[in-house]
Amino acid sequence: MHKLSVVMPAYNEEQAIASVLERIDRVADELLKKNSQIVDIEILVVNDGSTDRTEERARASPRARVVTHQKNLGYGAALKTGFLAARGDIIAFLDADGTYPPECLGRLCTPIIEGRADMTVGARDRTGESGMPFLRRTGNVLFARLLSWIAEIPVADSTSGMRVFRKTTLPRLLPLPDGLDFIAGFSTRALYERLRVLEIPIPYAERRGSSKLSVIRDGLRFLRTFITVAVTYNPLKFFGFAGLIFLFLACYLAIGPVAYYVLHGRVEDWEIYRLLTILVLCIIGLELINVGIFGNRLLALIFDLPVETRSLFGRLILSHNLSRTGWRIGLVLCLGAAVLNYQTIGQYLTLRSIYVHWSYVITGATLFLVGVQLLMTSGLLAVFRKVQERQAFQRALHAAHNRDG
Repeated sequence: MHKLSVVMPAYNEEQAIASVLERIDRVADELLKKNSQIVDIEILVVNDGSTDRTEERARASPRARVVTHQKNLGYGAALKTGFLAARGDIIAFLDADGTYPPECLGRLCTPIIEGRADMTVGARDRTGESGMPFLRRTGNVLFARLLSWIAEIPVADSTSGMRVFRKTTLPRLLPLPDGLDFIAGFSTRALYERLRVLEIPIPYAERRGSSKLSVIRDGLRFLRTFITVAVTYNPLKFFGFAGLIFLFLACYLAIGPVAYYVLHGRVEDWEIYRLLTILVLCIIGLELINVGIFGNRLLALIFDLPVETRSLFGRLILSHNLSRTGWRIGLVLCLGAAVLNYQTIGQYLTLRSIYVHWSYVITGATLFLVGVQLLMTSGLLAVFRKVQERQAFQRALHAAHNRDG
């Protein structure tokens, strides 16, 4: 048996809140009659410091329980207040502006009651019935694509404000921002915490009253929250991508000097700055990828998160075969640097002076530093593997002890 809490944050929504509460009230009566698994339904309105008649109209509803913030704290803060005050084991939330259909609550609750999902999302723009302005619809599509790339899971609507979830999942989802970007973090964290999320198409109506959403300001907040949460769970996704960009730039800049050397058999003095730039870009690129790799490994050890990713780059970088052969590649590069500069080394040891062309020194330094990076990465990954093997062995012993006990 389940108790459902419907949480509705409200800030200056006097035009729509009464009609939305009436619709929720009717839906609640229908759910109690038709669904034997739901034994009680509460409606919890969080008045987030409204300066109009929102609170008065909310209190006029016989079923609604109203919690009031003395000042406006933000959309996310209002939702968190409602979640903590909710008495039900299943929590639903939707906006008070009339855009989301309370009539779809039953469809969103059913998969959770049946045990097929931990969270359901009302996915807009998939029914052909949407009153969303064009600019916001475009932003919603872009953010859905971004979250699909970040979480490596297809997402249709990343910023929907109508959802149902099990209250027991809250410790895995919080803390989150207090503003409108709360929902961006809510979506991202739910996917990274491996919750079973099911998207269900719903219609979306034009809002009543003025919108509080700033397309640019809140869009940037959404983007920041997506990235912040994603970096927390999958650092390689961003640091690795940034590292690849630096390495790509290094390879692009190297095309000219290499082509010139092949054609003319020499490197001109004016190319020294380009070769130094290539050296710096290579090191920065490798360092960024290392940060992503070690970040993923640490998360896997500390929070028991999967270290593997679905992307080709992630699978390639984190594969055991590549990490085990990294030291061989690093050793070859270091030896190649020494062979390239055997005259440089010999001159310095015997004459305490160097007369070979500077291009040999810079090229050798690049090969050597890249090789050392790979050797250090391989060594640290070997340490991580040993720690993971030890943890796996200890978990197996603990499981065997509990089974025998």
